[in-house]
Amino acid sequence: MNSVLNRLNLKSLALTGIFATIGLFSCLLPQAVAGGIVVPTYTNDFLTIGVGGRALGMGSAYTAVANDVTAGYWNPAGLAHLKFPEVMLMHDQRYGDIVSYNYGAVAMPLSANETVGLSAIVLSVSGIPNTQAAGIDANGNPIDPTSNYVGDLSRLDLSKITFFSATDVALIGSYARRASDNFFYGANFKFIRRSIGSTYGTGIGFDIGAQYSPFRNFNLGANLQNATTTVVAWTTGTTELMTPTLATGATYNLSVGAISVTPALDLLFNIDNMRSSSTVSVGPLSADVRAGAEVCYKNVLAIRAGYNEVKQFTVGAGIHLPRLEIDYSFARFSYADALGDTHRISLELILGNGS
Repeated sequence: MNSVLNRLNLKSLALTGIFATIGLFSCLLPQAVAGGIVVPTYTNDFLTIGVGGRALGMGSAYTAVANDVTAGYWNPAGLAHLKFPEVMLMHDQRYGDIVSYNYGAVAMPLSANETVGLSAIVLSVSGIPNTQAAGIDANGNPIDPTSNYVGDLSRLDLSKITFFSATDVALIGSYARRASDNFFYGANFKFIRRSIGSTYGTGIGFDIGAQYSPFRNFNLGANLQNATTTVVAWTTGTTELMTPTLATGATYNLSVGAISVTPALDLLFNIDNMRSSSTVSVGPLSADVRAGAEVCYKNVLAIRAGYNEVKQFTVGAGIHLPRLEIDYSFARFSYADALGDTHRISLELILGNGS
């Protein structure tokens, strides 16, 4: 009995963070009753968490920096930088280990000018308590979950509590091309599958990205995410739309002896009505800032720091070995006592003669 109660208490502490992350009932169920087309604020929010220890350590300011296999997520144009096939895996536990977030990707150059990639993101929450059939009223009688009962809830019948899970999956296919020595472009096709208990939604979306280097060591990047509006159709009859987001960025690489410094700045533009949480907003339009920097010694050891659009300070470190890169990033949530810290570790394998 105590173990069940402790489990429920832990779920309660983290519930707000979980639902904001994967857009569970707070945005889906109220809309699902009426059906139709809706544009909830947090739909497909699991696609905005980010991937790769290097990028996350730099505050996710990676639109112009992306030049490895994670470019399939941050900016598909960056995949055109690859000279050899690359593979990456990343694992992330958050909100007191309640939410599991996993990422895997592979990219392969087809020629000196073309690269393709495939990425997979899986976010899952298990053991979510369903108390709909467990209510007891003040007279000790069970509350019918199908009724419109408006009285006081006296207690819960723990034997009638059931548990369900929620899983979000995204598969991202990427194509990138080097148009010239200083201009790259690319595109993503996204397949999305989301489930909450026995309810599920399926959708598709597209991203379009570009990178341009006007002069040596200075790069500009842009990625139009959900370019045609990402659509997710649920079995409830609800169709969710994820509006486009434009990520723009700039970065400059400065080398002094064995040390290189790479500052980066991203600006994100949305039409999501996020007036209170965004950095700047005008009507439905909003803008946010991501900033970060990396200091690298002999292209082997790196330390990183950044600030992302959800107002988190991030730090990270990495070691670059021949054919293998290990990266770590750390972030703390505003309500760290309830939600805990987030540690992300990614492993990148270069399948070639790279170093």
